[in-house]
Amino acid sequence: MPANPQALLEKIQALPAERIAEVENFVDFIAAKTRRLTALDRLLAVAPALEAAGAPPMTEEEIAAEVEAVRTPRRSAGADRS
Repeated sequence: MPANPQALLEKIQALPAERIAEVENFVDFIAAKTRRLTALDRLLAVAPALEAAGAPPMTEEEIAAEVEAVRTPRRSAGADRS
């Protein structure tokens, strides 16, 4: 069944305020998940080119360090908003 944005908006507007906040949180969750999956797809798309170029694979430690380097500023930004 195709989505009808106007019908969805009307349903959301009919909800009590606390439920609208829950819907907003869920939409934010879905958007973040979509961004992560898109980033993963971009990463996986370049993997064959890196392998063909002879680039050595990253170690688990290197991957963990890269992930931490991205997460640390995000955590700090999140703490600042509290």
